[in-house]
Amino acid sequence: MPRPRRTVMSALVRKGFAASEGDHSYYIYHTADGRKTLAKTKVSHSGKDIADPILGMMARQCKLTAPQFRNLVDCPLSREAYEDILREQGLA
Repeated sequence: MPRPRRTVMSALVRKGFAASEGDHSYYIYHTADGRKTLAKTKVSHSGKDIADPILGMMARQCKLTAPQFRNLVDCPLSREAYEDILREQGLA
């Protein structure tokens, strides 16, 4: 199910992603202790909603499955749980 672009962007920031602006908004994940990780994604400035195929691409960029990414955006997946997933993959 598509998600509003602003909702996705604000959820990423709440979960520890830092935004950098350009022709797209890039979000790079920083751990709770401030270390930059390889998990990152970008959000286009166009459109009101982000469609499911794009959410799937964003999930892969963030090193998550599509359901995990939806949980990250919708809040059931906490920042700590996300860091645990990254640690399991050797990325945090």
